[in-house]
Amino acid sequence: MIKPNIAAIIKDKIKRTQSGGNDIYVVGPVKLPVELDGETKIFHWYSWLRKEAGEEQSAEQLVEDLNRFSYADMQQSSVLVYGDFENNSDALIRMHSICHTGDIFGSARCDCGFQLKQSMRIITEHGSGALFYLANHEGRGIGLFSKAIAYLLQEEGLDTVDANTELGFADDARNYSDAIAVLKLLRALPVSIITNNPRKVEALRTAGLNVAARVPLWGNSSVYNEKYIQTKKTRSGHFGQEPQSIVQ
Repeated sequence: MIKPNIAAIIKDKIKRTQSGGNDIYVVGPVKLPVELDGETKIFHWYSWLRKEAGEEQSAEQLVEDLNRFSYADMQQSSVLVYGDFENNSDALIRMHSICHTGDIFGSARCDCGFQLKQSMRIITEHGSGALFYLANHEGRGIGLFSKAIAYLLQEEGLDTVDANTELGFADDARNYSDAIAVLKLLRALPVSIITNNPRKVEALRTAGLNVAARVPLWGNSSVYNEKYIQTKKTRSGHFGQEPQSIVQ
C-alpha cells in the first residue's frame, strides 16, 4: 500500500483566519451524508482549530503538529454547510451550543436536541445555510461537570440562571468570536439567524455582520422543560414566536 502524502491531500483544504489574536485553521469541506427524517441530505462539514498567533503554517507543518501534539482532549467546533452557502443571496445560520445531555442522550430537560434537528430541517428546506456546532459552550459556557452540579441545584428549585450564578459563573459565559471569524471566511453576504437568543444576534451585529432577519425556534415544550423555557423568556430575554426583520 502506498503511503498517502497527507500534506498534499489537505493543502487546498486548509484555510486560515484570525480571532481575538489567535489563528484559526479551518479544514474542509468534507462531504457528509446525513440521515434526516428518512432522507439522506448531503452537507459539507468543516472543523476548526485555534492556535496561538504566529507565522502562517503550511500543510506540512500542520501535519507535523498533529503528530507531535495530541488535540484529542481539546474540544473543537465545526460547521455543517448546506447548499451554495457562499453565494446564495438568502442563507440561514444557526449558532448551536453543544449540549451533551440534550443532543446526544435526548434529554427532555432542555430543548437543545429538538433545536439541533429542527435547525437542520429548516436549513435543508430553505436550500442553503450553515449550522455551527460550538464546543466549550456546555451549560452556557460552564462545562459539563459544572452543568451536572447546576442540574442538582435545579432539582432543589433553582432556575438555570440562579444555578449558574450560585456556582460563581456568569448567567451566560458563551463566546461566539471564533465561530464568527469562520462565518466571515465562508460567507460575505448577509445572513438570517435561527435563534430566540438576543445575545447571539447582538454578537453578530457587534462583529460587523449584516444580519437580515431572525427565525424563531420554539417547540418541544413538556413538563420536564417548562420552567427552563420560561426562564429563557423571563430572565434571559429570549424573543417570542414571531420572525423578525432586523434593521441594521
